[in-house]
Amino acid sequence: MLTLSNISKTFNPGTVNEKTAISGLSLHLDPGDFVTIIGANGAGKSTLFNAIAGSFYPDTGSITLDGRDITFMPEFKRAKDIGRLFQDPMRGSAPGMTIEENLALAAGGGGWLSHVSKAEINKFRDRLALLDMGLENRMRQPVGLLSGGQRQALTLLMATMVPPKLLLLDEHTAALDPGTAEKVLALTESIVREGRLTCMMITHNMSSALALGNRTLMMDSGRIILDLKGGERNGLTVDDLLRMFKENVGKALDNDRMLLS
Repeated sequence: MLTLSNISKTFNPGTVNEKTAISGLSLHLDPGDFVTIIGANGAGKSTLFNAIAGSFYPDTGSITLDGRDITFMPEFKRAKDIGRLFQDPMRGSAPGMTIEENLALAAGGGGWLSHVSKAEINKFRDRLALLDMGLENRMRQPVGLLSGGQRQALTLLMATMVPPKLLLLDEHTAALDPGTAEKVLALTESIVREGRLTCMMITHNMSSALALGNRTLMMDSGRIILDLKGGERNGLTVDDLLRMFKENVGKALDNDRMLLS
């Protein structure tokens, strides 16, 4: 499904601000894999997503999605096959458009309700009802009036309205309150499972990383230092992850955000 071969990326090469963000990284995902990714700030997690999404081209290596080489494909063309949610709930939806117009845009109607059938509008309403946030009764309200959690849940529906070949979730619950974050995570798990989507999710919560999906990656300094799946992953605890991190990196994890979560 997704194959990254020897990906590297250095920003500002040859300057005092030179930074190697990804170093010789290789990774393969099978169809239906739900991969959680953890690592401290600066480990290269979001940079990895940017490489996959086409925000920049890698210095070395190749990226293949569903058998097609997309290494140098422009980002807007990849967006047809790759859905992405960001940490900021304000990204991913148009605040001046109504809820139903945003859903029409995601469904391929260009945001024009005249291009969407009545049956499709009813389908929007049914999908919104699954969120249990009352949005199905507010379809003609501007998205800008919604709370952060409501907008993030809506964006998740939009990103999967037409099932993508790959779904990238970049700490998509980090800016939400605990209760709303839990609801959005449960919705995420349901959508990925029922749609049999291939998904990669960045999180700072190590417990969530072990509880969700079928595979967990840990990154450090632009490299994948742990790739846990199957029986090796089953039954692991956060303490096990901390021990394995120290064994692989040679020092203890000292990221407060990860440890406190």
